[in-house]
Order: sequence, then structure tokens, then C-alpha cells
Amino acid sequence: MAATRVKICGICRAADATRAVELGASAIGFVFWPDSPRYIKPAEAREIAVRLPAHVTAIGVFVDQPAKYVEEVAELVALGAVQLHGTESIEAFADVWQPLIKAVQVGEGFQVSSIDGLPASVTVLLDAHDPIRRGGTGRTIDWTLAAAVARQRPTILSGGLTAANVAEAIARVQPQMVDVSSGVESAPGRKDADTLREFFAAVAAA
Repeated sequence: MAATRVKICGICRAADATRAVELGASAIGFVFWPDSPRYIKPAEAREIAVRLPAHVTAIGVFVDQPAKYVEEVAELVALGAVQLHGTESIEAFADVWQPLIKAVQVGEGFQVSSIDGLPASVTVLLDAHDPIRRGGTGRTIDWTLAAAVARQRPTILSGGLTAANVAEAIARVQPQMVDVSSGVESAPGRKDADTLREFFAAVAAA
């Protein structure tokens, strides 16, 4: 089994991005949804993204925002992937050339078959159901359901991951990547250095 990659999401400070990369992050996530407490202006994200090494992917997170806006931000920031975290239709983003990630909320009534309608080229990100906050909730999801999805297609596991549970999550789900935001923070948008180190150590141990 290949090593599980790590995405640190909700980055708002250059120092946090640098530390995450030094610890082994494969991706850095920027939230471009204004209602998020981790919102970052595209111009500020660009200043961070241009300093990322080539092997680290800058991922932009959008929530029900116009495709044209997504395209413009993706070009400005030089995003390596676009994450759609709302109820938007994948078909509306056909002109986005970056790889697409679609967040699927795993809550009551979730069916594994619900992902069948997503194109095979789209990576699935599984997160806790929260129609208001759209991520960063600190709540875990049903890992048994997540594992069933991960057996079918490339999957990013999110939702309440911390240094205390990420090793178990990886063992049970076997995702392509884990995505953490609130689980390594001292406050929304402020990553804690010690907690980051503990998280990466736990992933490495897994």
C-alpha cells in the first residue's frame, strides 16, 4: 500500500504552509468561500502558492460559486486542483482544466452508490455533513462507509481527523489522501506547530 498523502486545508498564513510542507504535506488547501472562518483572498493565496515546491499541490476550495469565478481564481493562484464543496453540479465546471475534487457529505442516509454519478476523473472527498459550515467541523464520519467508497475510486478522507485518530482512520479506510483543517489548529486559520508535527508523525506511523 502506498503511503497516504496529507492535505493541510484552510491555510491562511505563509508560515503555516511552509511548516506543513517541511513536515511532508502533499497538498495545501485555500478556502475561497467568503463565509468560511478560514477564507483567504485569492491575491493573498497566490503569494503563498507561488512559493510552494513543485511537488506540493495548491488546491482551491469553493462552495456554490460561479464557474467563471472559479476559473479566474484558479488561474490567478495557479491552482493544481479545484475542490467543489457545495451542491454545485460537476457538469458546470467542464471548462476548468485543473483536476476536480468533489466533496461528498457523509451523513444520515448516505449511500455509497450516490457517488456513481460522478465522472471517474473526479476525486471524491468525504466529509461530515454540515450544510452551514461546509467543512472544518471537527466531526468524524462513518469510516465503514468511507472504506467502501475508497475501494471503488481514489478518495480523500476528511472530517474530524486528529493525531489521535488518523492512524486508525487510514488503517480502516485506506484513502489516497487525508485532509485536515480544524484538527491541527489553535484557532480557525491558525495551524499549531506542535499539533501539526503530531499529526504527521501519526500518519507516518500508520
